[in-house]
Amino acid sequence: MAGCQLTPSQIEQAVDFHGHWCPGLAIGLRAGEYVINNLGRADDEEVVALVETDMCAVDAIQVLTNCTFGKGNLKFQDHGKLAFTFFRRKDGSGVRLVFDADRLGSPDSEFTELNRQWLRDEISPEDKQRLMAMREERSKDIMSAPLEELFTVKEPAVPMPRSARILTSLKCEDCGEAVMESRTRRLEGRTLCIACYQEQG
Repeated sequence: MAGCQLTPSQIEQAVDFHGHWCPGLAIGLRAGEYVINNLGRADDEEVVALVETDMCAVDAIQVLTNCTFGKGNLKFQDHGKLAFTFFRRKDGSGVRLVFDADRLGSPDSEFTELNRQWLRDEISPEDKQRLMAMREERSKDIMSAPLEELFTVKEPAVPMPRSARILTSLKCEDCGEAVMESRTRRLEGRTLCIACYQEQG
C-alpha cells in the first residue's frame, strides 16, 4: 500500500489547528487517514474516538475524523500510549491502532535525548537545529510509510462508549458551583463537586 493519501488541504487544516508541524501530528494524520478509509468520518457522533494519549496526534484526529470532546465522541484515557481506538456506531465495528514507537527512536536514542533537552530548555542552538532536522525527517517517514508499517491493528480492548447524554446540573453545597449530576459526590449527607469532595476526603 502506498504512503499518505490525504490531500494537502486536510494536512494544512490539521497544522493550522495544532499550530505547528511535528512527528506527533503526522501520527495523528495517519491514524485519521486509516479511520476515514475504514470507518468514515463523523458528521455528528457516528464515529467515536478513544485516545490513550494527550499529545499532538489527538489534534489531527479531531480535524480529520470530526470527533471532538464537545460532541462527546472523543474520549481520553490517560494511559500514555500511542494507541487510538475508533468505533462506528451504526454497525458497532471498531479498531484499535497502536503506533510503532520505534519509528521515533528508542528511549536512549540521540533523538529522544535531544527532545528531553529541548523540553527542559537546556538545548544548544546547534543541537536544536539538529533536532529540528531529525523531527522533520521522522515526520516525512511517518507520512510516506504504508499504514500497515505504522500501526498494529487490533480489536478494541474496551466496549464502545455510550452516546453523549445531557444530564441535570446540581449545585455543590460547598463552593456553590453547578456540576453535572453524574460527577457529584456525597459526603456526610451533602452533595459536592469532585474538587470539594477531594479537599475534604
